[in-house]
Amino acid sequence: MDLLASMKVFTHVVEAHGFTAASSRLGLSRAAVSKHIAQLEAHLGGQLLQRTTRRISLTEIGQAYYTRCKAILEDVTDAECLVSGLNSEPRGTLRLNVPMTFGIRQIAPLLGRFTALYPHLNIDLSFSDRLVDVVEEGYDLVIRIARLKDSNLIARRLAPARLVICAAPDYLEQHGRPHTAEELSSQRCLRYSYASNSNEWRISKDGREQRIRISGPLLLNNGDALCTAAEHAAGIAMLPTFIVGDSIRAGRLERVLEDYECPSVGIHAVYSSSRHLTAKVRTLIDFLAMEINDPPAWDAGIFEH
Repeated sequence: MDLLASMKVFTHVVEAHGFTAASSRLGLSRAAVSKHIAQLEAHLGGQLLQRTTRRISLTEIGQAYYTRCKAILEDVTDAECLVSGLNSEPRGTLRLNVPMTFGIRQIAPLLGRFTALYPHLNIDLSFSDRLVDVVEEGYDLVIRIARLKDSNLIARRLAPARLVICAAPDYLEQHGRPHTAEELSSQRCLRYSYASNSNEWRISKDGREQRIRISGPLLLNNGDALCTAAEHAAGIAMLPTFIVGDSIRAGRLERVLEDYECPSVGIHAVYSSSRHLTAKVRTLIDFLAMEINDPPAWDAGIFEH
């Protein structure tokens, strides 16, 4: 049994959603495709696919095995390119995961130009605000906006993610502009449900950090939704400048408590230390570092007095 060949056939069956389409892609008979899958299941001692007369679907074991197969087959391709001296040109498919709002606003607009520069490279992009497992879920690269702790990962810092406190002019006219951190406790604050403590903001002045208890009618789990609510005078928000920068520059939002500092974290390109840095990953990281830069464009005019 040629294990790598069977793994390749298995991934094509999954991606083509059936044996017939996979056999056409691979130039094999349907019987040959079925034989590869049967041999693979016998070798593993478990069922990978649920088969009905109309469709196939992955079993739980099959889903986990498919993820690892993709990573292994791409590693083999990378190794072959390295040996043949072709690794200087990125090719294949790169699986990229990014936070939802940051990915939509800041990463997706860059990828058209990137793929035009590297026509042999495809990007499989997914958006998620949860902390994905880079290795187990088979990602080549993820973007994380956090203070990194996992020593099993390698990270390159791309830019800072700076937070500001802001509100719509109409809100400030109606409810008054806070001048001290303590005044936030009596304001309508918009809360982010994914924060470690959605009822508390940490801000500092002159090196002294304060923890301010906040409250308000809205608890949301999306930064764009928080920004929109703030623009419509629903309350005061603490949000990163990559979300609210355009709104502040356009006057839809105004910074408040500008003499206070909000927490700042880094925006990182992260990949597994267990895999060598392939041309496709290295090229995308270099491209993002050049395009995003530090300070990033979304901070322009926000912190200048």
